[in-house]
Amino acid sequence: MEFTNIKLEPVRSASILTNAYVAGTVIENAEKYNVMSLLIDFTKGSLTDCQIKVEGSMDGTNYYQLLSDSISAGVNSVAGLVYKLTDNTAGSTTPLTINVKKIKISAIGTGTVTGSSLAISAIMGRI
Repeated sequence: MEFTNIKLEPVRSASILTNAYVAGTVIENAEKYNVMSLLIDFTKGSLTDCQIKVEGSMDGTNYYQLLSDSISAGVNSVAGLVYKLTDNTAGSTTPLTINVKKIKISAIGTGTVTGSSLAISAIMGRI
């Protein structure tokens, strides 16, 4: 497996979180890639946690949250994909398969936002 056409897309500069979802810079022309990982640098501060959601769009108007599924006892359960960070974190996520034109990544802090910080970039690639 070899990656081609790799690009780092800045999504959110390091900044304090809020208690409402705030979208970062929308990634345009995502159809040039088929995998994406998030590069995250999170400082918890006084928060309980931070949650990050990823949404895709084909038209730039209608966004749909990426879904995650799990199988237990032969039953496939589907839910909105949310990355929940409960401790200081610096690293990248497991690669996601993507097939949309635009990607919007949003973050929210739960609890007291004092001392918190979150930076996000997306590592885009084609396998």
